[in-house]
Amino acid sequence: MGVNLSDIIEKKEITLQDLGGKKVGIDSYNMLYQFLASIRGQDGLPLADSQGQVTSHLTGLFYRTLNLMDVGIKPIYVFDGVPSELKKETLKKRTEIRTDAMEKSASALKEGNFEEAQKFGSRALKLTPLMVSEAKELLSYMGVPVVQAQEEGEAQASVMCNQKLIDGVVSQDFDCLLFGANDLYRNVGFSGKRKVPGKNFFVEIKPEHLNSMEILSQLKIDRKKLIWLGILVGTDFNKKFPRVGPKTALKLVQKFDDFDDIIKETKYEPDFDYKKIENVFLNPVSFNISEKDIQPKEMDKDKIIEFLVERHDFSRERVEKTLNTYLDKKSEKEKQKNLGAWFG
Repeated sequence: MGVNLSDIIEKKEITLQDLGGKKVGIDSYNMLYQFLASIRGQDGLPLADSQGQVTSHLTGLFYRTLNLMDVGIKPIYVFDGVPSELKKETLKKRTEIRTDAMEKSASALKEGNFEEAQKFGSRALKLTPLMVSEAKELLSYMGVPVVQAQEEGEAQASVMCNQKLIDGVVSQDFDCLLFGANDLYRNVGFSGKRKVPGKNFFVEIKPEHLNSMEILSQLKIDRKKLIWLGILVGTDFNKKFPRVGPKTALKLVQKFDDFDDIIKETKYEPDFDYKKIENVFLNPVSFNISEKDIQPKEMDKDKIIEFLVERHDFSRERVEKTLNTYLDKKSEKEKQKNLGAWFG
């Protein structure tokens, strides 16, 4: 969810190869939800093993992470901690939406309407503690660093980006810019053709790069005013101002230098303390992370196979082929690198 700034922010299309060599902090919950939403059967239900345990998130995590590393990207997965009290209303609404979607998906499935079942099924997403735990376990076998946030994963990743520990944040949410991330990369979890929900056509989805300094310059505002803009259109911590969309919000923050004056102009008295929301973004809650905490480790091929194949019924042939292809290419790249160093 998060702040919707898509209509007023210029995005630069890139390729995954453009991220080669970069160390990126991945908003883990954000990406895992993408996998749960998109990796589903024709009945609209997520993939599952013979024990009935959901595996869509593990499928996406395994293949996409290897794909990222194959082009030289250095991923660091950042996981959410305990949600802020300010997010309570948003979480409550999400639960209501999820419950309604689950009922509609089950009803559609009963009627044999697979398209409707899939549509509502993708909205009935729930990332359970077991799914999160298993995602971390798989990443550990893959040698990929994992960071546990105190509260918001995107806030932790944004702070790490601001501190130059990483080169950017991978997330679909524009909130990262409000949290202070210098560089945001979107559409990295999935790219290519994607079906438009409820429509019978596909759109081409390509990775995007957003630089905070360029965006602030384009909008002619500073970071605090970007946060005000977010508050006006609605964040995970507050509901939006009535009749105020992104374009109107931009005009308001460009015109006024005091948020109280903006409130007077809109003739709407919010039932929340905007200063608390402002502080959430200006001073993100985060743990102190060092370079040592985010160093990759050696991949444990046998553990990966045991985890995916023996515990979750993945195809042994496909998993082994994918791992062997990745490891062979990695070995070849290292040989070429050593030869290059040898011959100067």
